[in-house]
Amino acid sequence: MNGAQYIIQTFQRHQIETVFGYPGGCIMPLYDALVDAPDVQHVLCRHEQGCALAADGYARASGRLGVCIATSGPGATNLVTGVANAHRDSVPMLVITGQVPRSLIGTDAFQETDVLGMTLGIVKHSYLVTDPNDLPHIMEEAIALAQSGRPGPVWVDLPKDVLLSPLEHAVFPEPAPTADISDCAGDLATALQMLHQARQPLLYSGGGVRLAHAEEAFKRFAAAAALPSVASLQGLGNHGRDDADHLGMLGLHGSRAANMAVQANDLLLVIGARMDDRATGALDGFAPHAKVIHLDLDGAEFNKLRRADVCLRGELKQTLDALTQALINRPLQCASWRQQCRDWQNEYGFVRIEDTDTGDAIRGPQFVRELSCRAPANTRITCDVGQHQMWVAQHYRFDHPRQHLTSGGLGTMGFGLPAAIGAQLACPKDLLINISGDGSFMMNAQELATLVRYRLPVKMIILDNQCLGMVRQQQELFYGNRESQIDLDDNPDFVALTQAFGIPARSIRGWHEVDAGLQSLFAAQGPMLLHVAIARDDNVWPIVKPGQSNEHMLDADTRLDPAPEMAA
Repeated sequence: MNGAQYIIQTFQRHQIETVFGYPGGCIMPLYDALVDAPDVQHVLCRHEQGCALAADGYARASGRLGVCIATSGPGATNLVTGVANAHRDSVPMLVITGQVPRSLIGTDAFQETDVLGMTLGIVKHSYLVTDPNDLPHIMEEAIALAQSGRPGPVWVDLPKDVLLSPLEHAVFPEPAPTADISDCAGDLATALQMLHQARQPLLYSGGGVRLAHAEEAFKRFAAAAALPSVASLQGLGNHGRDDADHLGMLGLHGSRAANMAVQANDLLLVIGARMDDRATGALDGFAPHAKVIHLDLDGAEFNKLRRADVCLRGELKQTLDALTQALINRPLQCASWRQQCRDWQNEYGFVRIEDTDTGDAIRGPQFVRELSCRAPANTRITCDVGQHQMWVAQHYRFDHPRQHLTSGGLGTMGFGLPAAIGAQLACPKDLLINISGDGSFMMNAQELATLVRYRLPVKMIILDNQCLGMVRQQQELFYGNRESQIDLDDNPDFVALTQAFGIPARSIRGWHEVDAGLQSLFAAQGPMLLHVAIARDDNVWPIVKPGQSNEHMLDADTRLDPAPEMAA
């Protein structure tokens, strides 16, 4: 068999049933081999970025490997944003691109780009296959690397003549055994001692819980520990929707209750979170009175931003199970601290939403809260990036972290629709809703055609304020309200645009229409778009000024003086 046929057989051997791609000249041998593999579903997206983001959504929703394919040159460069997105959020992905034949590499041939050099900073590993007989071990290693340890994208660049060349030894190597990297056994006793000595311990979890497939182990631990808790953007859903001690998201747009608890705690138990700048604010003011216990699989995260007193490195499921058993035998005693945090939650948390008199206008936070109350239990939400993303993080209540699919580390506008396509294919029995802003939706609107081609019942909501809302808000607060290049008042008619693809759509402009709009969305048998006109001046509250500590949160009543001031 040739190299292309070998790759298809590798897919079949690893039970890779769905791949996302866009054909072109140098990858054409692989597409020829696909003709003879009806058990591998190829999803033709309408832009290579859509392919990468759909593979990302597939992997986030399912926990399985996402696969995207493109040709050389612009095909590969169009993948870069989606691959970088997966890298920043540690999403397992196999990226396969065609390359010009080996004899033309380095000659500035038609559609040649240096994929290996271009992608080094956005992948776990890159390969340029120069010997067809290296393909078997490279494919096995790439698939294993993408999914093992801290997952992430791995890129395999394939010259066209390698895809066409016969393999002398077309054998499937045995996968390498997974190494045991746990080195925390000796520190468990120290961590438990610190937990029992603390008077105001706080649990802070992140996306590492989902990446480790440790969702159930985490919930058992949280129940046994009975600690007040906060979560990062990627950790939302770790606690489920009914944990009375969960204060919600911390950080830049976190709840005031969550940030107050972070500032007051004396022991921060960090589980699968990397303490990024959007969560911590200014590091010198983050949890200033706390000792830190950090659990993670990736040792590179330890002491990277905040020095930990105890580092527990290893598989989260095993570490959490050990801690859970110890706490069942000897529970923690922090009842007064729990009550203090519950009081803060009742006063300052997202469970409380302001009932301001806005007439019949549709406000973003209230709409998201209404959606959360009415959506079926099997709903998964994909988000684009902007104000709507933060309103979802603040006001939508998730039962499971895989219900919340959002671009965190990179903040990629245009993520939501292709990610919903991938997630719907991974979870065909679930309801997929993409919540987008008018700016983000236009980034990958061409993927409406993909919905139609594959008859995917993805529901779409556009919260339309006719501007780049998050940019407008920061210009208002931190740049003296000097608006610059944020108006989108020449948006298309989104209902007509969607209907042009053969997808039903409707628009609502007042709160009195919300009930009927949501009913029609949930009742639609196939895809549908609900266009929601919201107030242009809606802001995300609270917010922390860039470069400041989270204790200096601003809300509608404590905004800065409007004098011009450059943000950090």
